[in-house]
Amino acid sequence: MKPRVDWFQVGLFGAMALAWLAPAPGAAGGWLRPEVLTKAAVSLVFLLHGLRLPFDTLRSGALNWRLHAIVQGTTFLIFPLIGILLFVALDGSMAPELRAGLFYLCVVPSTVSSSISLTAVARGNVGAAVFNATLSNLAGVLLTPLWIALFLATTGATRPLGPVVIDLARWLLLPLALGQALRPWFSAWASRQRVPLGVVDRGAVLLLVYTSFCDSFAGGVWSRQGAPALAAVILLSVGLIALLTWFTRSAARRAGLGHEDQMAAVFCGSQKTIAAGVPMAKVIFGSHPALGVMLLPLMVYHGLQLLAGGWLAQRWSRAD
Repeated sequence: MKPRVDWFQVGLFGAMALAWLAPAPGAAGGWLRPEVLTKAAVSLVFLLHGLRLPFDTLRSGALNWRLHAIVQGTTFLIFPLIGILLFVALDGSMAPELRAGLFYLCVVPSTVSSSISLTAVARGNVGAAVFNATLSNLAGVLLTPLWIALFLATTGATRPLGPVVIDLARWLLLPLALGQALRPWFSAWASRQRVPLGVVDRGAVLLLVYTSFCDSFAGGVWSRQGAPALAAVILLSVGLIALLTWFTRSAARRAGLGHEDQMAAVFCGSQKTIAAGVPMAKVIFGSHPALGVMLLPLMVYHGLQLLAGGWLAQRWSRAD
């Protein structure tokens, strides 16, 4: 079967290219009014997340605590600790913006759609994948900015915690809660409109990527980066994917979990979301001129995790 092209992945790099060619409209003060447009896009993304996240699965799927502890512990403890090690170890050999971006990659939540679909392909526990993806994205709204505040605040890469908390409540938590409140009336409709709503959701993320990179290109931040920096990010991302895939499956095996739960642990514990990661970055880092550079590790990791995850899921689906 001929593999389908992921239009969203192509769109991510298309948004980068457009920002390079025409940064003025999406940069601060541009005619797109990014200071207003990005807040609206962030709110739209999290409203749709709230509308589609099946919160009731947190009650029905809470009993498989060993699997959940592995996934959430990997996402919000092991990954961030690795991020700290990378940030410290690369001091002096990598630009501060990329080091901050690597740490940010390590503290964002897991994916929703791809972790669930890859678990299904690998004949894994889909219910557990839905539970962990939902819990990860809800917890990440609080834990991701907390990790950033605890570790990156002293570097000047992030805004003061107080304004960040207020903006998170206003532009992320409130739309997320509104989406959840609307589920009794609109969840069936949202399920029927899954494809068009997904296009709107991803389109909003692409808009956020474009405006993020506009500021970086307009400010000349990319002139300090080069091919070696991109190659380093790719190699580190490959290493992270390999390490966390091995760790999550080994931890699940040691916990006595079967194949189905192992697959859920791998694909929920090693994946990182760009759909929620980009909007959260816009709120946490604000109008930081190097935000585009800081998002590069997450974008690279996102593409590589889909390639690696697709190959592994097909391979493990044929395992006895």
